[in-house]
Amino acid sequence: MRRTVNCLAEEDKASLGGSFSPLQTTDLVQQIARQIGDAIAEGRLRPAERLNELRLSQEFGTSRAPVREAARLLESQGLVVSSPRRGFFVRTLSAADLRDIYDLRLGLELYAAELALEKIGDAEISALEEQIQKLYQLADEGSVEEQIFQDFVFHRMLCKFSGNARILKVYDDLATDMRAGITLIGKLYDDPHRIAETHMPILDALKARDVVKLREALHFHIAVARDQVVLLFERMSEAS
Repeated sequence: MRRTVNCLAEEDKASLGGSFSPLQTTDLVQQIARQIGDAIAEGRLRPAERLNELRLSQEFGTSRAPVREAARLLESQGLVVSSPRRGFFVRTLSAADLRDIYDLRLGLELYAAELALEKIGDAEISALEEQIQKLYQLADEGSVEEQIFQDFVFHRMLCKFSGNARILKVYDDLATDMRAGITLIGKLYDDPHRIAETHMPILDALKARDVVKLREALHFHIAVARDQVVLLFERMSEAS
């Protein structure tokens, strides 16, 4: 989930309907790659699904050349794989892949949170608090896919508040795979309110400016999510 592929910001989120959005006349390859990356993260393009260049070029209203270049860009970023004379396919994640991704995310966010703690003020705390309230609202509405997206927005905000642009880029690189894994499973908790609730200890530690509690809260939050995602993914793989 590179910044060019899947920026976790509201204005960059692709529509969830099924068809792709119209393109601007510049940066066609980047725009196509971004929309395909979002489709992978949201489960509209499934693992091992072939990227049909002709169909995609028709939907985007372009020739096949920029679609092919976008696929090559996505391949370099690990989202798709190519097969000689067969084309490009959405990469298939394994349970081990997801565990590695979450372990990397854990180390990244622990470092980002410590940096953020030194920089954030009341405005940033309020923004994170509003994001949690959005998660509760989406739980009430039963918007599971949107809640998954907004969950990652919360953590992206925390990385952004670190003030380190490289941390933010790495987080964006990880987020598509994490979202795709959770989307495949369909849900993480039986009660969607649990997603919102599990963010509260993080917020409380930030408010208290307590680095020890912040590390404990983040470690628990991400490690539990990792174990849940990997377990559910393994069960799903065994059943298929």
